[in-house]
Amino acid sequence: MREEKWVVSAKRADFQKIGQEYGIDPVIARLIRNREVQGSEQIDQYLNGKVEDLPSPWLFKDMEKAVNLIEAKIRQRKLIRIIGDYDIDGVVSTYILLRGLDRLKAKVDTYIPDRVADGYGIHLPLIEKALEDGIDTILTCDNGIAAYNEIVYAKERGLTVIVTDHHEVPFTKKADEKEEVLPPADAIVNPKQRNCSYPNKNLCGAAVAYKLILALYERYGILKAEGEEFIELAAIATVGDVMDLQGENRVLVKEGLKRLKNTWNLGLRELIRANGLEDKKITAYHIGFVIGPCLNASGRLDTAARSLELLKSQDVKEAARLAGDLLAINQSRKALTAQGVEQAVEMVETTSLREDRVLVVYLPDCHESLAGIIAGRLRERYYRPVLVLTKGEQCVKGSGRSIEAYSMFESLTECKELMIQYGGHPMAAGLSMEEENVPRLRKQLNEKCKLTKEDLCPKITIDVAMPFSYIRRELVEQLDLLEPFGKGNPKPVFAQKGVRVLGCRVFGQSRNVVKMQAVTEDGCGMDAVYFGEAEPFLDRASQNEPLSVTYYPAINRYQGREKLQVIIQNYR
Repeated sequence: MREEKWVVSAKRADFQKIGQEYGIDPVIARLIRNREVQGSEQIDQYLNGKVEDLPSPWLFKDMEKAVNLIEAKIRQRKLIRIIGDYDIDGVVSTYILLRGLDRLKAKVDTYIPDRVADGYGIHLPLIEKALEDGIDTILTCDNGIAAYNEIVYAKERGLTVIVTDHHEVPFTKKADEKEEVLPPADAIVNPKQRNCSYPNKNLCGAAVAYKLILALYERYGILKAEGEEFIELAAIATVGDVMDLQGENRVLVKEGLKRLKNTWNLGLRELIRANGLEDKKITAYHIGFVIGPCLNASGRLDTAARSLELLKSQDVKEAARLAGDLLAINQSRKALTAQGVEQAVEMVETTSLREDRVLVVYLPDCHESLAGIIAGRLRERYYRPVLVLTKGEQCVKGSGRSIEAYSMFESLTECKELMIQYGGHPMAAGLSMEEENVPRLRKQLNEKCKLTKEDLCPKITIDVAMPFSYIRRELVEQLDLLEPFGKGNPKPVFAQKGVRVLGCRVFGQSRNVVKMQAVTEDGCGMDAVYFGEAEPFLDRASQNEPLSVTYYPAINRYQGREKLQVIIQNYR
C-alpha cells in the first residue's frame, strides 16, 4: 500500500451551541467548521444559501463597459461572434451567451475551436475568419485572458473584443513583484484581475458568462427569474471544471442540482435519460463522472460543436440522437484512456521517470485530448504533479494536473521560454511546445521543484474520530445538508480504530467489492463494505491485529428494507 499520512482536523468552535442554534447534531457543526465555514453569516449561507443572496454582477471590473458595448452593438445591428472552448466549461458558457444574446435580439453566432485543428482559445486564423465573415465584435468565454498578441492583432484590424474568462491572469516578475499582463481588449470580465471587486475569485467560465447575461437582462428590464434559467448550466460547468464548491459556487451547484431533475433544456433531459438517471437523485458525482464526461467527450474525440448542438436542440428525436452519440463517444474515450494510462504507468515504472518529483510523460501516439485525463490518473496513482504530452500536427501539446503543494501554472511560468503557449490554474494547466524542448522542460521543472518528501505523501484528513456506536439514522440523514460534495467541500471522513472484520465476501467481476461485519473493541458491530482491490484488503484483514479505518456512514436500502452501514475508504 502507498504510504499515507493520517491527520485529524482539530479546528475549534462551540459545536454544542452551533448545533442548538441551527438544529443540527454537534458532529455536523464540527464538519461545517472543518470546511472553514465560520460565523453566523457564513454558516447560514452554507446551510440556507439562496440565489437571490448572491453578489451583484455589476461588481465585476469592466462589467458596465462590457454591457454598454454589447448594448450598442445590438442597437447598431453589428455582428457578434462568441468564441468559446472545447471543454464542458467552454461549451456551456458559449451556450449561455448565445441563448442570452438571442433573447436580446442580437445578431450573434458562435465558434468553438477544434482541439486539433485550432487549439485552445483565439488564434490568428480565427481572427482572419471573423474579418472575412464581416464580424464586428468578438466575445470570448472561458478563454482570452492569455491571448495578448492575438487581441493586439484583432484591435489593429478594427475588431471590438470583449473577454470573459476565469483563468489566471498572465504576469511578469519584476523584483519579486508580480505585474499583470492584460490583453488590450475593450472590456475584460474576469474576477481574477487585481482590481476586480467581485468577491468570488473562483467562478468557472460559464458562471462569469451567466453573470454577464444577468447584467444585460437587468439593463434591458428582463425579469431576474428569466436569467435564473441558466443556473443549472452554471452548476454543470462549475462541477465539470472542478471549481471549489464554496460560497457562491456551492449555492449555484446546490440550486442547479435541484432544477436539473426537471430541466427545461431538452438536450440535457435526453442526456440524463440516455445515462439511465431520469428516476434517480442527480448529485455532483453524476455531473462529474457521468453527464460531464459525455459533454466533454465530443470535444475530445470529435467536435465540441456536437455538445453545443445538444444544448441548443429543440426537437426530441434530434436531442435523443445527439445524446446517444455523446454516450457512444464517451465509451470510446474510456477505452482509449485505459490504454493510455497503461502505457504511461509502464513508462514510469520502467524508466528514470520513477525518480522524478514532477512527472513529464511523453506519449506521442496518444490522442491529445486524453492527456489531461491520463495526467489526473497518474497523479492519483503516484501523488505527484504530472504533465502528459502528446504529438500534435504542428507541435507537442500537453495537459497537467497537480497536487495541493505545487502550483502548476506558476511552475510553467518559470519555464515559459520553452513553450509556445501555456495557461491554466494552480491545479491544472495546458501547453504547447516544440518536441525538442520536452527533455529540457522535464529537467527544468524537476531542478526548480521545491516539493519535499512530506509534500509527496498524500494526506488523509479525518474530520471526526467517531466511534461506530455514535452512528444514528438522524445523523446520517443530516449529512445530506452538507451536499453537494466536491473540491473545496469534500465528503466527510470519519475514523475508528480497533476494528476487526468478520465474514468477508467478495463481489464484482473485478473482485473490487468486499462486504463484511465490522466489530469494534467495545463490541459494536456494523455492516460494512469496501470498494477497492479485494486481495490486499483481505490479506491485511486476515492478520491478527485490528484495523484502523476511515469510513462514511450510510443507509443501505435493499428490497424495501433499510439498515445502517459503514463504507470503508482507507485502512491500515
